[in-house]
Amino acid sequence: MNLPIRRLATLAAIMFLALLISVTMIQFVKAPELSADSRNVRTIYEEYGRERGPIIVADETIVTSEPVDNLYSFLRTYEQGELYAHSTGYFSVAFNSMTGVERYENSVLGGSDTSLAIQRLRDLITGDEQRGGGVELTLDPEIQQAAVDALAGQKGSIVVLEPDTGRILAMVSIPSYDPNLLATHNSADAQANYDALIANPDQPLLNRATGGNLYAPGSVYKIVTATAMLESGADMDDEIEAPTEYSPPGTTHVIHNPGEAACGDGSGEATLLQSIRQSCNTPFAIAAVELGEDAMREQAERFGFGQSLSIPMPVTPSQFPDSQTQAELAQVGFGQYELKVSPMQMAMVASSIANDGSLMAPYLVDRTLSADLDEISTTSPSEFSRPMSEDTAEQLTTMMVDVVDNGTGFRAQIQGVDVAGKTGTAEISSTIAPHAWFIGFAPADNPEVAIAVLVENGGNQGFGTDGGSLAAPMAQSVLLTALND
Repeated sequence: MNLPIRRLATLAAIMFLALLISVTMIQFVKAPELSADSRNVRTIYEEYGRERGPIIVADETIVTSEPVDNLYSFLRTYEQGELYAHSTGYFSVAFNSMTGVERYENSVLGGSDTSLAIQRLRDLITGDEQRGGGVELTLDPEIQQAAVDALAGQKGSIVVLEPDTGRILAMVSIPSYDPNLLATHNSADAQANYDALIANPDQPLLNRATGGNLYAPGSVYKIVTATAMLESGADMDDEIEAPTEYSPPGTTHVIHNPGEAACGDGSGEATLLQSIRQSCNTPFAIAAVELGEDAMREQAERFGFGQSLSIPMPVTPSQFPDSQTQAELAQVGFGQYELKVSPMQMAMVASSIANDGSLMAPYLVDRTLSADLDEISTTSPSEFSRPMSEDTAEQLTTMMVDVVDNGTGFRAQIQGVDVAGKTGTAEISSTIAPHAWFIGFAPADNPEVAIAVLVENGGNQGFGTDGGSLAAPMAQSVLLTALND
């Protein structure tokens, strides 16, 4: 064989190999990602004539595919649609879109997942119609409903986690929406309903729990700063600087305690325990400056700030800001400046303390099932990180119980049960009402549930709000339901 022919043969072989690699990447390696992409119209077209699998909560089917006599064969139907909308998402053939579990478990629900290969083969041999598999969620319907009832129509979110596993027991975002409005096969109606939801200034399509918006955390973030202090060698009974007002180095800006009150006995010093109980600002501003930005950022990242997390929907990473001055870092210490968090993130903070310093990765999908509802896979709990030592978690628990027993969180008290908690009131501006927060867990000595409550812009209280008066009672009612469930 002469040289030109050898070169041509080599080139043809390389091109053939490249084609094989490309096809393999698209059809096998990237297939799940492409199938889950909501822009993939072909995925939805292929599923028109296939019975999509159910979504199940506590043995009750909350999403089904009902037979219809039209081009699409099956209509996706959502029972109690608004209660679970931000978990299930929606599946719309009318404008080729899907969100939530519908999107991120699409390969199972639509029947294309590799775990369903034997089922597809059996259906092919028997001539049965292909069907999608089922997805069972971790949500507890009673806790979910209690969270909706607690918010009472006020914009915000409540997240409840099981600390020792990471199971999401409730994930509520208010306002919600009815997925049936988008699942309709009438294209004009579906588009009109979608346009109305998008135009709604209350943004009902946003999942506030996972970071459709991120929020200033206010004083609930003092728990993160306190963790950094304890991990650096402090003790909850140590006397620390706690003046009535404080100006960080390099600025004339004055930081006051809430209500411009004295911290501790007013001597200029207080214990960390007293500072948490009274939710003082100055000791945490001073601590942030003394610890430095690197230590403060590292502690936040241990809790998950800036980290990728899927539940299976992606959770927007909470943001620890790049502080340019010590004044800005001081404000971060008590939850202000450009610090931004999601309710899921703050529930994770509470959960890690409840679980002796181990943060379990939150997850929403408990099991995947075949079309005949036989178990295919079960989610195994996994540790996301270890933000603190057991000793630090124990001291934080003691301080958070004191907040509820004797401090700003007293409205979260439950008779006969020690509740650990922290309130927060996150100031926005002189023209926008603050957010009200509560994070905590119960029972404090053997935690079963951890919770984060956020009420946007003071809810019905407006500028008169604070975390203790608005968010703490909501947490109490949800915790009562969870503990009696």
